[in-house]
Amino acid sequence: MKIGFIGLGKMGANMTKRLLLKKHELVVFDFSAEAVKEATMHGAESAQSIEELVQKLPQKKVIWLMIPAGKPIDDTLEILSKTLTKGDIIIDGGNSFWKDSQARAEKMKTFGIDFIDCGTSGGVWGLQNGYCLMYGGNKNACDYTHDLYKDLATENGYLYCGESGAGHFVKMVHNGIEYGMMQSFAEGFELMEESPFAYNLTDITKLWQHGSVVRSWLLDLIHNALSEDPKLDTIRGYVEDNGEARWMVQTAMDLEVPVHATAASLFTRFESRQKESFAMKMLAAMRNQFGGHAVKKS
Repeated sequence: MKIGFIGLGKMGANMTKRLLLKKHELVVFDFSAEAVKEATMHGAESAQSIEELVQKLPQKKVIWLMIPAGKPIDDTLEILSKTLTKGDIIIDGGNSFWKDSQARAEKMKTFGIDFIDCGTSGGVWGLQNGYCLMYGGNKNACDYTHDLYKDLATENGYLYCGESGAGHFVKMVHNGIEYGMMQSFAEGFELMEESPFAYNLTDITKLWQHGSVVRSWLLDLIHNALSEDPKLDTIRGYVEDNGEARWMVQTAMDLEVPVHATAASLFTRFESRQKESFAMKMLAAMRNQFGGHAVKKS
């Protein structure tokens, strides 16, 4: 299948390589000329603009987006709505809020364009191992683009989840669960690091991958990190979030579903980015006021 691919960041670039290896034809565009040049070295055809990318595609055009959520998506859809025609297909493979994806599908429908929301998991390992894809939208459009999901994914790693928004909803929950799992591992390893025992944490990660209930790919990645830097001395304890856990907590509030672990792990990430917490200062001040407890001066 010949498709257009917009967005050649870490995920997008590797996805184009995997599609090219599977004998698909790609026309690519990115604001980074270097990223476009890299893609052409692997067999992709370049475009200098979105409009040119559309012109280079055959009838029944399919365009895959791997660009940041929010305004970049809407700006791109604005251009595509003026250049694509009835029956064409857009796939948003990035991390977009599921309600936004529903709204975008409705807007594109007015132009006769099908909009598919496809949650993509696999990170930088996807090129080698394959991706996990969860997608939603018009069933006929999803069936038409089936080979893309099949060839990008690991074996049994793709699923049609339902109508518009369903794919990004599943990906949102996936990432929220991921936050909780990561936080649990982080807390457990910190407890062992601070224990009175001289544990080799790298050995423990290897141990737990044999018969343990917590064996997982995340544990493999922890093992890799500790093998390279056993005390993580080269890493700052500063953790960003990509928005998906925020959306999950917001959605859980709307649906009145408790998501304790996800919420706690999200707030911990916020805390990691504070230079000095005003809340912690306030706690120290209150202890000093009611109990005369000493405070550490800044």
